[in-house]
Amino acid sequence: MTRNALILIGVVLLVLGIIGFAIPVFTTQQTKDVAKVGDLKLQAKEDTTHSIPPLVSGGVLAAGVILIGAGFLRAR
Repeated sequence: MTRNALILIGVVLLVLGIIGFAIPVFTTQQTKDVAKVGDLKLQAKEDTTHSIPPLVSGGVLAAGVILIGAGFLRAR
């Protein structure tokens, strides 16, 4: 891997880790078909809550820092 690729992937992981700490819980919405009779279709929206564990956010953040450091060390 090149130096720039390591740094770029590290920065992306760093940002994802920070976002994981800033927004640990988010909700998604899914539309499901409940019943269908001819052309008539009944749909329901279902909310699903997702949470990102702090350990995962910290791991991604640490991996980003390590990759950024490796990218700068590889320059030598």
